[in-house]
Amino acid sequence: MIYTVTFNPSLDYVVQLPAFKDGGVNRVSSERIFAGGKGNNAAVILSRLGVPCRAIGFKAGFTGEAMEQMLRGHGCDTDFISLKEGMTRINVKVKAEGEFEINGQGPSVSEEDIQRLYEKTDVLESGDILVLSGSIPASLPDDMYERIMKRLFGKGVRICVDAVGDLLLKTLQYRPFLVKPNRQELGELFGLVLESEEQMIRYAQRLQEMGACNVLVSMAGDGAILADETGGVHRMAPPEGTVVNSVGAGYSMVAGFLAGYVRSGSYEEALTLGTAAGSATAFTSWLAGREEIEEMRERLKRREESV
Repeated sequence: MIYTVTFNPSLDYVVQLPAFKDGGVNRVSSERIFAGGKGNNAAVILSRLGVPCRAIGFKAGFTGEAMEQMLRGHGCDTDFISLKEGMTRINVKVKAEGEFEINGQGPSVSEEDIQRLYEKTDVLESGDILVLSGSIPASLPDDMYERIMKRLFGKGVRICVDAVGDLLLKTLQYRPFLVKPNRQELGELFGLVLESEEQMIRYAQRLQEMGACNVLVSMAGDGAILADETGGVHRMAPPEGTVVNSVGAGYSMVAGFLAGYVRSGSYEEALTLGTAAGSATAFTSWLAGREEIEEMRERLKRREESV
C-alpha cells in the first residue's frame, strides 16, 4: 500500500480572466475547484493508475469535508484527521496575462492531533510506501518529516520525500527511498547553478552518499535523470507537447515513478511511467487521466525502442 501525507491540504479555486483589472471588478471566464496539496494530487494519480493508496493528513470545517469528498470522487481511499477548529484552507489561483496565487493559512494543529497522525503512520509495515511532500504549516513542528521517518526507520517502509532545501537535507539520515529535486533545487542544495548533465549526475550521486537511495532529478523541457540505488544512471528525454500546467508535473512524476516501480520493480520502467505521468499532466489543465498517461508511456517506449 502507498500512503500519501498532506499536512496542509486545500481547496484550489482556479479562475481564468480575460485580463486583470487592478482596482476594478474582475469577472471570470472560467472557474474550477480541485482538492489541492501535493500528497493529495499524488494520490489521485496513483488511483487513476490503479495502484492502491490512501491519502492521510488533516482536515477541518466544511472545506475539509468537501476536499475529502472530492478525493473520494476520484477513487482515492482517505483517512484524514478531523480538527476541532478552523477550516481547510482555500487557495485562489488566478490566470490572466500572467498568473498569481492567494493562499490561505490553514487550521491550527494541536499536539493531540499530531499524536493521532503518528498513530496512522505507525501502522505502516515492511513493503509499504509513504510519500511525504510539500511544506510544513506554521502550526506544526518544522521537523515533522524527520519525526515520522525516525519512528518508521528500520521497519522496511520505503519513504519518498518531495521537499526542498533543509527540509530535504535533514531527512537524508533516515535513508529515504526516493527524493525528487528539480534541477534548480538540486543546485541550491549545494549553493551552485547546475548547467550540464554531468553536474546533475554528480550531485544526485552526492545526495546518495548523504543517505538517499534513489534520486530523481526533473529538468522540465530537458527530461529527467535517475540515479538509482544499484549505481545505475538512467536518462529520459521529454515527449513533445505544449506545457499548460507545469505546477502539477512534479508530483505527477513522483506518483508515476512509484506506480511504475510497484508494477514492475524496474527503475527503467519507473522512470518511463514517471516521465509519462509528469508530461501528461504538464500538457493538461489539471491532473492527467489514466488513458493520457498510458498513451504517453507508449509514445516514450516506442521512441526508446527506435533509438
